[in-house]
Amino acid sequence: MKQLAQNYRSGELTVLDVPPPACRAGGVLVRSLYSLISTGTELMKVQESKLSLVGKARARPEQVRQVVDAVTQQGPVATYKKVMNRLDSYTPLGYSLSGVVMEIGAGAEEFSVGQLVACAGNEHALHSEINWVPTNLCVPVPDGVAPQLASFATVGAIALHGVRRCEAHLGDTACVIGLGLVGQIAVQLLSASGVTVVGLDPVESRCRLAEQGGALVCAPPSREGLDIVEAALVAASGGIGADHVLLVAGGSSNGPVEAAARLARDRARIVDIGKLNLNLPWNAYYEKELDVVFSRSYGPGRYDPTYELEGVDYPIGYVRWTERRNLACFLDLISRGSLNIESLVSDVFPLERAVEVYEGLSSGSLGGIGVLFEYPAQREQITKPPSEEAGLGIARDTTPFRKTPGGVVRLGFIGAGNYASSVLLPLLAGDERVDLRRVATTRSLSAVNAQRRFHFSGAGTDIEEVLQDDSLDAVFIVTRHHIHAELTCRALRAGKAVFVEKPLALTEDELSRVLDVVTETGNNRLMVGFNRRFAPLLVEMRSRFGGSMSGAVARYSVNAGKLGHQSWYGDEKLEGSRFAGEGGHFIDTLSWWLGARPTEVFAMAAQDPHDLQVELRFDNGSIATITYTTNGNPRYPKEVFEIAAGGRTARLDNFRLAQVWTGRRRRVQRTWGAVDKGQRQQLVRFIEAVRSDTPMPIPLASLSATTRATLAVARSQAERHPEIL
Repeated sequence: MKQLAQNYRSGELTVLDVPPPACRAGGVLVRSLYSLISTGTELMKVQESKLSLVGKARARPEQVRQVVDAVTQQGPVATYKKVMNRLDSYTPLGYSLSGVVMEIGAGAEEFSVGQLVACAGNEHALHSEINWVPTNLCVPVPDGVAPQLASFATVGAIALHGVRRCEAHLGDTACVIGLGLVGQIAVQLLSASGVTVVGLDPVESRCRLAEQGGALVCAPPSREGLDIVEAALVAASGGIGADHVLLVAGGSSNGPVEAAARLARDRARIVDIGKLNLNLPWNAYYEKELDVVFSRSYGPGRYDPTYELEGVDYPIGYVRWTERRNLACFLDLISRGSLNIESLVSDVFPLERAVEVYEGLSSGSLGGIGVLFEYPAQREQITKPPSEEAGLGIARDTTPFRKTPGGVVRLGFIGAGNYASSVLLPLLAGDERVDLRRVATTRSLSAVNAQRRFHFSGAGTDIEEVLQDDSLDAVFIVTRHHIHAELTCRALRAGKAVFVEKPLALTEDELSRVLDVVTETGNNRLMVGFNRRFAPLLVEMRSRFGGSMSGAVARYSVNAGKLGHQSWYGDEKLEGSRFAGEGGHFIDTLSWWLGARPTEVFAMAAQDPHDLQVELRFDNGSIATITYTTNGNPRYPKEVFEIAAGGRTARLDNFRLAQVWTGRRRRVQRTWGAVDKGQRQQLVRFIEAVRSDTPMPIPLASLSATTRATLAVARSQAERHPEIL
């Protein structure tokens, strides 16, 4: 299928051939009919992509701070690679479309195949021939509403939520500053609500269009234009000014904010809908005691993964207008003739001309408010897989499997997110013993990015094509945590060697199922991504430490830091706690160093339940403490490991500095390059074990013991007593 994508590093726009997405539970597969270009948000993203690296940094200062913190923890080389990985990838465009339901996932039975729907979301309603859309971002289109008009639903919901934030009443006055697409719809919504509206915009044609949509008068934000608009407001309001001002403009000028203060009445409400400079003139806003409020996208539910991805609705008695209800309301207003959206349709182009269209919009040679992409009503290559055996979403490589002299290991990947693409795959792609055969990801562009950068033979969105590919020697599972155990079981049953990123399991039941599959099949070719035990600096430090580990005392301090607002790690109901997700790293490191198995776990939480003190006892008489904090300073070392035994002491600072005290001597070793936490050696050992059919680098018993100890932490924390393993 065709999809529009952008390389944020180079600024390149292109229409790609990508595999269709698979239909998943909680949503529907939608064949696009029309998608709407956001001439504000999307063009701003396109223009940003053409800036230099310095320009990009200035445009997104909050991300620069994250990069600076990452350099402190990981070093400049590793941080540079991660940043370039994010930049040098194709990313999607689009967030508003109409289409026809092709397939229904479990939990989305309210829809029917062939139903006309409107869809929202910058990860779901893309400029693409097929999209998977979760239920709360998809609404039926009422009878009589043309699909061209239904494709405006997302932008309509943005305007509708902004108008709701005004709390306007019949007879009020309002000024809309910025008469682009959202501003035009806001004018119509306010006018339909009995509000007298004026507007400001530097483009003359937009002013006239807004007047056709119900505005009393509109003018450019020049001195003369402001005088005209102010005079109209004074006449319409009895001399008091605008009850509400909607800021729907963009850019770095402070003019809209200053104009709002001039036109607003005493104690008026200013609603920020666009993305612009908000350097509020203190005197003007203070003297009128103006309220400044923000309007967040389509409405309540936006950016909440529980609502958007899991389909959990907000009770209507508490949240009357969610983003989905706003989408439906906007379409209902069109169906009843309350809005004239036809007047906003400027041009319709086939998706194949997307690059030309964006160039025209960016240069100004192509004007207009509402520009749509049109998709074919039906295409055989969209609705059918490439071959009878290919399955939905992957182009199958039909080269027959032959064991290659020299033992080249053929790999399949399930998942190719940031960790896989910035750490694992670059290391494997440079290994001549490896043949990257097939990759499957949830999103079409992720698969294409992985194939383009690492030269996979096949790429798609159907994991069955990886699991059932008889030509593969091993499968890497680098997905979200909640499906690790299930995919591991299926890959083991398929006879593959398996490398699964931590955690192996999130529950005792999941772990038992994995071990049962090993017993049933006899396939124990399993590796978990506990890489720290392979870190060169740590391995050398252990060698220098030497001697018996019996009765050792160890401490592992982890400065985990705060999660990003939208990180999927925060979905503890589905993905488990943060410690369940990464605590195995530290328990495995301790077990490896001590050469012992954990036998007892006791965990205490601070006021923030994510901050933990975990005490462990091992079967050789050693004890260890893991201090896991999320509220520390981001510049402080992320990991500090200390151990004492038999008159010896060792300390590792963030895989940069290793110190060993033995007798009267202190040995110091530093690394000045990139931080090496053992990923390279881990992969070398795994590939060699698969290639030579020798034991896995970490014994299964150790993987099981580490996983059980990690899971025991949550039980001990909840029940407030030690867990005996």
